[in-house]
Amino acid sequence: MRRRSAYGLLIAEAVSVTGTRMSVVAVPWFVLQTTGDALLTGVTAFVEMGALVAARVLGGPLIDRVGPRMASGGGDLIAGLVLGVVPLLYAAGLLAFPVLLVLVGVVGLFRGPSDNAKYAMVPDVAAAAGWSNERAAGLADSVQRLGSLIGAPLGAVLIALVGAPAVIALDAASFLLAAALVATLVRVRRAEPDPAEVGQRTGVGGYLADLGAGLRFVRRDPLLRAIVAMVLLTNLLDQAMTAVLIPVWAAERFDDAAPVGLVFGAVSAGAFVGSLLVSVYGARLPRWRTYAVAFLLGAVPRIFVLALPVGLPVIAGVALVGGVLIGAINPLLSAAEFERIPADLRARVLGAVGGLAWAGIPLGGLVGGVLASTLGATGGILVVGTAYLLVTLDPLIRRHTWRLMNRPAPTTAPVAVPG
Repeated sequence: MRRRSAYGLLIAEAVSVTGTRMSVVAVPWFVLQTTGDALLTGVTAFVEMGALVAARVLGGPLIDRVGPRMASGGGDLIAGLVLGVVPLLYAAGLLAFPVLLVLVGVVGLFRGPSDNAKYAMVPDVAAAAGWSNERAAGLADSVQRLGSLIGAPLGAVLIALVGAPAVIALDAASFLLAAALVATLVRVRRAEPDPAEVGQRTGVGGYLADLGAGLRFVRRDPLLRAIVAMVLLTNLLDQAMTAVLIPVWAAERFDDAAPVGLVFGAVSAGAFVGSLLVSVYGARLPRWRTYAVAFLLGAVPRIFVLALPVGLPVIAGVALVGGVLIGAINPLLSAAEFERIPADLRARVLGAVGGLAWAGIPLGGLVGGVLASTLGATGGILVVGTAYLLVTLDPLIRRHTWRLMNRPAPTTAPVAVPG
């Protein structure tokens, strides 16, 4: 029974992520089908992602006030109901494009805090289940990666079978099911708020004070600052690769889209295995050294191999091995964050860290487009790989900062000596 909350949260996360990844395929396809305009498709994705990133940062204080369980269930409930309006309006012939933009923007506004609230509950349910932070974070990351691995291909298959509007309706239902699972299975014990902050938690001024407290915590913590800077840059570079450079590379070198799916699938499968391994063995690993080596060897070779004159089996093999190492990164970061952030600040600080780290994603596609148009796919890949190498050397260069990832040294109580 004491592990029911942990398993309930993991199942809810699996349902939510799988549905969302199906929608990631279905919504752009739906916009292309209904408008025939690739630019409007990009605008739709930008609106939803922009709203989600902003809501992750701005929603943290509200999650800390109402509690992560209520924020998760309520956010999923509203997101599911709003998204469900899309196929209904389409069936009635009332879905104009501006209305669609508003609806996907609202979904992003509520999905962001809901995702953040689930993440904030991980250390609480881990403590109740008797799990280490590495085990809980590894399982949570494994669920997300498995949902991504299944959701996108499943969405593509279902679009061919039943159409994009029906897949969007299934995603709406997945939000509602996730909300029900959290409400019925997950129980978390909320930390008592800091008495010094109680007087600030009313009205707009209280909200802004809470938001400022989370951002100040990130600014003052050297490890969190390093995490935000590093992940922001690597997210930007990853987006440049996935959104532009890898598809252009496949078109120029193979004149086929199949290598894109092969590379993405190999990395995703490897990352799922890697996060599972961390959930089992992570508590025994040295965090800083494992993180530094996994990021450097997992990310950089899989980029440079694309520029080499080798076949697809070699490229897929390097991507698979790199994915295993990459799968270790997020659980180790999460475990360190859970230990460094006070419970009553957790949602707003995690929201600030996640939102700031994702801020580079919208720019990544633009960077990839500029590199591909000026240097070609291979030249752009070499530039991104070199930049990635420099960024991932940071944990090995600034060791004094990144060693803060390691577990706190156990304290020993003084022994009384008989007089």
